[in-house]
Amino acid sequence: MPNDKNRLFLYEALELRAELDAHVKTLKECLPEARKNRDRHSLFRDNEFKLLPSKDFDIAKVRKKLRSLEDKRRKLNTAIQKANLSNQVDFQDQALDLSEALELRKGLNEQLGELHSQVVDSAFQRVIYKEDRDIVEPADVSFTAALKELEDARRAFRELNRKIRAASFSINVDFKDEQ
Repeated sequence: MPNDKNRLFLYEALELRAELDAHVKTLKECLPEARKNRDRHSLFRDNEFKLLPSKDFDIAKVRKKLRSLEDKRRKLNTAIQKANLSNQVDFQDQALDLSEALELRKGLNEQLGELHSQVVDSAFQRVIYKEDRDIVEPADVSFTAALKELEDARRAFRELNRKIRAASFSINVDFKDEQ
């Protein structure tokens, strides 16, 4: 819900940007050049018939609306970026602007995947059967240490994600929603 100056909270701006993206995508796919590009990559082509615009479909109006939506989205995205750069969250005794926090969250998320694989790999030892003896190769990292590192990273991710979400509900974006 916009504040008294009709400015959006960050979470609302993000929702509006996603809505604008969807609207732009829909209108672009209605344009004749998009259909031609789509048909070019299709295995099945509709060469038996031609498509004419519907009576209530005005290509010029759709193009104008599309340019307007793209312009609005660009302005909204700039306002979101400014809000991300000018607001901070505290994480692990550091003040991070939101854009840094978002990059850190992305990195932590990738790290979670790597640590997950490390835990799974460390759960077993490799046994190589050679002639009359077995060669046992232990895991590179101990299972307990890998699991602890994964749990610590999950806690850090959860903490950072909560702080980013809380900020999105309290920060206003310098963008007025026309409704």
